[in-house]
Amino acid sequence: MINASTTSLQQRLRIGLIANRAHQDAQDSALVQLFQRASKSIQALDIEWVVVGRTLDAIHGHGLAEQCKVHVRFPYGRDGGLMKLVAHVVNSDPQNSVDAVIYLIDPVDHSSIFPEALALKRQCVIHRKPFLSTLAAACEWLELEALAQGSLTHLSDLPGLNLAQESIALIAHDALKQNMLQIAEQHFSLLDQFAHRYATGTTGSLLNQLAQRMKGEEAGRHWVQPFLSGPMGGDAQIAELVLEKKVRRIVFLEDPHVARQHEADIQLLERAARTVTDFALVLSDGAGSARWLGLLSERLRLTGV
Repeated sequence: MINASTTSLQQRLRIGLIANRAHQDAQDSALVQLFQRASKSIQALDIEWVVVGRTLDAIHGHGLAEQCKVHVRFPYGRDGGLMKLVAHVVNSDPQNSVDAVIYLIDPVDHSSIFPEALALKRQCVIHRKPFLSTLAAACEWLELEALAQGSLTHLSDLPGLNLAQESIALIAHDALKQNMLQIAEQHFSLLDQFAHRYATGTTGSLLNQLAQRMKGEEAGRHWVQPFLSGPMGGDAQIAELVLEKKVRRIVFLEDPHVARQHEADIQLLERAARTVTDFALVLSDGAGSARWLGLLSERLRLTGV
């Protein structure tokens, strides 16, 4: 799942890193692929990693220590490493905080629903820090952030840049629907390039009204294909498209301050993205989504796609 960092360009990024065991051990695991696919971006960003115990052991075991030279080691998860990472998300002291979290989640690993794992995601959303829970999300975010810091030599064959063949889902909780409309209007020209746009319930209706203002009543009428509302199953409908690899990018503006009766549906959609970890990505806050869309637009401009 991508939010955005507001870190100063002069300050080294501090990124928390953890991977569930299934994403660590194999030679083609998501952790290994992360350092292979994003190697140039990682080099360009000069990252200080904050790594939870066993994940760092796996990095060394796979011979990837050179890409993780600057790091802080946290304890194993069973000894509180993930809990410490949550504390560093909320800490405002630059020496004791992280700017983003990469948590490569195996959807069938029970530890991903432990309180500290859920709190990590929630606090990232509250504090507007990227929470990247799929391989695709981490790779794309790292490349776009390296671009934001002025690097051009790191650009790779990032998948999904031909937007005319891509689809995007746009979802927002009630308190954040206006944020979604502002983001959509600000980045309308980019969103208009996607082959298909999907949304749940009221968000879809509001986005179509926006499109009618932007493109004309007839041309904008079906700009977004609306599904059911989230509580009525719209999240599940979009999750199926993600599993079928028909939707790669999901902007899901979550309100972390309200109780949600359809929490299981929200988790289902995120779990679908994590099931196809090398394909799908989720963005979970307004500021991060706007930043990501802006950088994606710049990435496309530079490559002429």
